[in-house]
Amino acid sequence: MNKFWSEMVNRTEPYLPGEQLNDPAIIKLNTNENPYPPSPLVKEAIAEQLEGQLRLYPSPTADSLRETIAETVGVSKDEVFIGNGSDEVLAFSFMAFFHPGKPIHFPSITYSFYPVYAKLFNIPYELVRVNEDFTLPAELFFGSEGGVILPNPNAPTSLYMELSSIESILINNPDTVVIIDEAYIDFATVSAVELVKSYENLLVVQTTSKSRSLAGLRVGYAIGHPGLIKALVRIKDSFNSYTIDRLALAGATAAFKDRAYFDKTIMKIKETRSRFIETLQEMGFHVLPSQANFVFATHADRAASDLYLQLKEEGILVRHFNQPGIENYLRISIGTDEQMDCLLRKLEQLLMVSTT
Repeated sequence: MNKFWSEMVNRTEPYLPGEQLNDPAIIKLNTNENPYPPSPLVKEAIAEQLEGQLRLYPSPTADSLRETIAETVGVSKDEVFIGNGSDEVLAFSFMAFFHPGKPIHFPSITYSFYPVYAKLFNIPYELVRVNEDFTLPAELFFGSEGGVILPNPNAPTSLYMELSSIESILINNPDTVVIIDEAYIDFATVSAVELVKSYENLLVVQTTSKSRSLAGLRVGYAIGHPGLIKALVRIKDSFNSYTIDRLALAGATAAFKDRAYFDKTIMKIKETRSRFIETLQEMGFHVLPSQANFVFATHADRAASDLYLQLKEEGILVRHFNQPGIENYLRISIGTDEQMDCLLRKLEQLLMVSTT
C-alpha cells in the first residue's frame, strides 16, 4: 500500500490473466485463443491502413464496423457499440448500468473479472451459487435490485444456458439491466441477440478475440436497445473518444465480412472439441458438456494441480483455478488437432506413471 494511492486503488484486487510465455515451443492451451490465423482479408485490410493512414485519427463512432456487425447479426447500427476488447465494454457497462448501493447478481463460479469491476466501481454484489452440476439456477437471478451479469456459455465451466432461461431472467428483472456476456457464443447454439428486440433491458456483449482470431487487435462489442448503447457511448466519450485504432477497425470489419472463413474455422474447432472430449472420457476424465472453445475436465485419480504443473514442465500450458469447488478441474483450450494429440499423449504418459 502506498500513501499516494486513492481509496479506489486500495480496494481493488486486479484480475489475474493466464500465463503468457514468449516461447514458440510452448503449446499454449490456457487462454482460449483461436489456434488458427484470422481471415486473409484481415491482413489485406490492415496493410491498406498502413499506407499513410496512421497519421489520421480513427473514427470515434466506428460506423463502418458497427454497420458490418449489425448486418451480420440482424440488428440496426444504433443497437451496436464498439469497445477496446469486450473487457472494456464490460467495464463501461458496469459504470453505465450498475449503481453503488444496489447489489448486482452473478454466478459464484464465473469470469473472475466481474468481482474486480464491482470492487473498482464500488458496486455491491451477491453471488448466485451454481448447482451441483455447475448449471445456473435461473430463478435465483430473479428480482435483482442492481442488475444481473452472467456469461453464456459460462467461464470457466463451458456450460450453456438455454434462451428460455435467459428470457425468464429478463422477464423477472424488468427494471434493471441484464448483461449476457457471450465471449464464446459462436461455439455454442443460439445467441441472446435474438431477444434484444423484445427486451430493452438486455445487453449482449461479444468479442472478436475467440471465434475471429483477433485477440491481439482488442475489439469487443455490445448489442442492445439504442437507449443502452447511448449510455455506453456517453461513458466511452468521457474517457477517450478514440478507443479503437485504425488497424483494429479495419481488421475487425474485414473479419466479419469473410463469413465463409469464419464458418470453416468454427466447424473445425467444434470437430476437434468433440474428438478431444471423447478421448478424455476414455482416459477416465469427467468432462462437462462444452459449448465453448475450451473444456473443463477433472480426473478422479489425479489432482488437477499436479497435472497442471506436470504438463507445464512438458511445455504445455493449461489453466488451473485454485478456487473452492473447481480446484480439481483443468480448463483446456481447444487448439489444432496436432496440439491436442500432443496433449493427449502427455496425459496418457502421466496417468500411466501414476498407476505404476
